Amino acid sequence: MTTKAERTTVYIVETVAPIFNKLGYVGTSMSDLTEATGLTKGALYGNFENKEALAIAAFEYNSKLLLDAIDVQINSEGTALEKLATLLDFYRHYDEFTLPMGGCPVLNVGVDAKHNNKLLAAAAKEVAKTIEGKIALTLENGINAAEIKLPVTPLQFAKQLYTMIQGAIAMATITEDRKYLLNTITYLEYLISNEIKK
Repeated sequence: MTTKAERTTVYIVETVAPIFNKLGYVGTSMSDLTEATGLTKGALYGNFENKEALAIAAFEYNSKLLLDAIDVQINSEGTALEKLATLLDFYRHYDEFTLPMGGCPVLNVGVDAKHNNKLLAAAAKEVAKTIEGKIALTLENGINAAEIKLPVTPLQFAKQLYTMIQGAIAMATITEDRKYLLNTITYLEYLISNEIKK
């Protein structure tokens, strides 16, 4: 049974997470947060030490949604190749998945916090590395099952794969043209089926 204070904390984080993700740490004002939550500044700071603590909780909330969704894809039934296909299909619709959270949290927070908040920047970097690690493990399992052949280590290939996906997300976001994302995913599917599939 959760207490009223715990429910309030959860409500605050869920409400402000998309705001921080859209507007950034510096761009988000206390009035943005009080207006969205309907709570006073005092009530917000009664639950969080300061704005930075609230921003980090908001990023952790969004990144958990993302990592949980990725886990669903790569822990699905099937071979490593099928898991990679499922993951790429998830990224094909990534803009729709991230719409309620205000866009890609790794991209938004990673770029926004780079020069103004070391803790948030480090958290975004950690999530990116975690995703690369999950992809690398899937590739390694595919190698061990003799489904996949790689010219480089699984981690190196995973980093390149994720770089291409994130680059496509960035370009689709900047240009408001999801073809960048769709075309990149189609290319990666071709690459996997023609270059690394045994």
